[in-house]
This record gives sequence, structure tokens and C-alpha cells, in this order.
Amino acid sequence: MAGMCCGVNLAETEATTPVEPSSEAARRRRMEIHQFRLAPPLENGTKRHKVEKVVDQSKRRKLETSVTISLTSPLSVTEKVVEKEFEAKPLDLLESDVSSVKIERPEVVSGNNNPPKFGTTSVCGRRRDMEDAVAVHPSFCKEENENSNSLHFYGVYDGHGCSHVAMKCKDRMHEIVKNEVEKGETQWKEVMTQSFSQMDNEVVHYSSGALGGSRSNCRCELQTPQCDAVGSTAVVAVVTPEKIIVSNCGDSRAVLCRNGVAIPLSIDHKPDRPDELNRIQEAGGRVIYWDGPRVLGVLAMSRAIGDNYLKPYVISEPEVTITERTEEDECLILASDGLWDVVSNETACGVARMCLQSRKPPSPHGSPENDVTVTGAGESSDQLCSDASILLTKLALARHSTDNVSVVVVDLRKDL
Repeated sequence: MAGMCCGVNLAETEATTPVEPSSEAARRRRMEIHQFRLAPPLENGTKRHKVEKVVDQSKRRKLETSVTISLTSPLSVTEKVVEKEFEAKPLDLLESDVSSVKIERPEVVSGNNNPPKFGTTSVCGRRRDMEDAVAVHPSFCKEENENSNSLHFYGVYDGHGCSHVAMKCKDRMHEIVKNEVEKGETQWKEVMTQSFSQMDNEVVHYSSGALGGSRSNCRCELQTPQCDAVGSTAVVAVVTPEKIIVSNCGDSRAVLCRNGVAIPLSIDHKPDRPDELNRIQEAGGRVIYWDGPRVLGVLAMSRAIGDNYLKPYVISEPEVTITERTEEDECLILASDGLWDVVSNETACGVARMCLQSRKPPSPHGSPENDVTVTGAGESSDQLCSDASILLTKLALARHSTDNVSVVVVDLRKDL
């Protein structure tokens, strides 16, 4: 029987408050898949970047079902719709994806070989702190006795324990490599091995305070004054007109897309990799399975720059690969394990290749003026590289990558 309670007419409340039916049909309606729609272009031709959600705002929570997201021209993947089925993710993280990316664009360099075009994206993702760092230095030095061909440097550093080792690598690694090249060294393996060794020595001295480094913003100072428990992976690519030299230390990765085929140019240094496991054990260390294989039950990689407290089990010596460039090379992808943990080499190359091959459609009116504008060069290739890096980052986040995600896409096509 309806009555009054605390001044509220219960009869009126019962009549106006909807009751959620408990039938099977109602349950299916609650679980139905919602779509995210990108807002249409404005009248002046600009694009809205805000995502328009067809979701009840009172239900802001992690969706329990799959969500289909259509990515169109606001991400500059051209006018055609690129549809990917992503797994569900928190709505606030989805909204921040586009606004939080960092896009680098190359500078045009005069000379006999301009640098390849590129795009980079680096996001914190679901981590509390950003510990990744990305370095791109087109034409950072020139080879000796090679008709003064410029060399181009690309690096991804994935820090752990704190960000200062990755940031130190970002600031110094290309300078160290340049100094080694200018010494007249001809063997790339020796150049890169010496460079990584010097970088590691600088990091160890910097962390101990021997170089007077200032780390006022480092949270690790509150834990260990000397920061011995801090390190970083490093995957570095030096691109010449004839070669791609990749040096890797840790579980970041470089992958070459050649004629649609994904070719890994580095192998992750995991503690359970047979040769790495043997090396660690011969040095007197152990690999303990604690949420995956870890060196002494602590570090989930067997090589890194820094991590002085785990030496000699964790070393900074890189593995170096030298790959001859061909006319079939399309792009080079360097990324931290935040991408590779959830995206395969083949999928990453497929996404990047799709973006690089995108072009604006011909003018519907067939007007010569419009055709010159549209088909002359299509979208600038560096924008396409940025689209590829953004799309790969969004894919990693949508697949619930729990790490920072950093991606570099380099356009290697020579016929542009």
C-alpha cells in the first residue's frame, strides 16, 4: 500500500520511477553493442576531433562487450572509412587518445639525400607514469668516404623504475653514435656496441651522482638515492641510402615491412630465451618465474641500459643487424613493448602499409584544377606516417595494453 515516507508520496514515486524489467529481452538490450561515431565535417571544411558517443552518460564504466569504432578523416587516414573492431576500453581513455599523442614532423634538409619521412606517437596509456622516450634525428651525421651521404637516427627507449635513464638515452645516444662514426669506424657492429657501452657507463655515473646530474623531478630519489634500480631498453635504427642498421638491447622491437611482409630486425631479449637463459646462468644468476620469467625474479628482460644492481646478469651489449635496402621496402616500425605485447608484427605492418598507401580520392567533378590539387602528391607522406603511428597506438590501447606505448613509423619508399 502506498503511503508517505519522509514527506515523499510513495504512490507518486512508484508511478513515475521506471522499473527495469528482468526478462531475457531486457538483459540483451543492456548488453547490446554501442557504436562510437565521429562528428561530421564543419561547414568550413575542418574536422571535429571530439568523439561523439552514443552511450548513456549515466553508464560511464568499462564496457563488457566489444565496441566497433570507425576511424575516418579526423585521423587523416584519408576519406575512406577504415574500420577496426577493437575490444572495449574505458571511455575516458578512448576520448583522450587523439589529444594525448605527440606527432613529430621531419624538417626538409638540403643535400643529396633528404631524410625519410616519419611520424611518432607516444602515450602514457594505463600506466601511472610516462617512462618511454622517443628520439628522431634526421641527417644527424654523414658517413666518411661515402659521397657524404647523410645518416638518419631513430630510437625508442622504454624505461623502468623511473624515466631518467630513458630520457638520458634520448638526449645522448645519437651524439655518442655520431662521435663513433666520425672516428672513422667502418664496422657498424663495433660502432653500435661501443656506443651502447658508453651510454651505459654514462647512465651508471649519472645515476650515482658522479656527473652532477639533477633529478629533482625523479620519483626514484624517494626510493633509492643512487637510482641503481633504474634502466631502459633501447632499440636504435640508423638508416642510410643503402642500409638499415638496427641495434637492440631489451624487449623493444624494430620491424621492416617489405612488399607486405613483416621482417623482424631485432629479437626481444627475454630471460627465458634459451641463449639468454644460458648466459645468465653461466654468469651465476637465476631466472625466476614471478608473473613471467624475470632475472632474479625482478626484471622481465635480460638486457638493458642501466640496472647496475643486476650486473653482470643484465648486460647492455646490443644485438646488431645490418639489412640492405631494396626497392620493395615500404616502412620501418620501431616501438616499445606496449605495442608488441598486444599487436603482432604482421598486424602492425598491415596497418602501417594501409596508411602509407592511402591517397585522397579523385575529384568527383573531374575538374583539371582539382585533379592537380588532389592527385599531385596526395596527402603529405609524413602525415600518413603520423596516421600510422596514431592508429597503431590506438589499436594497442584498445587491446588493453597495460604499458606505455611509443611508436615510430619511417617511410622507406624511394619512389616518392
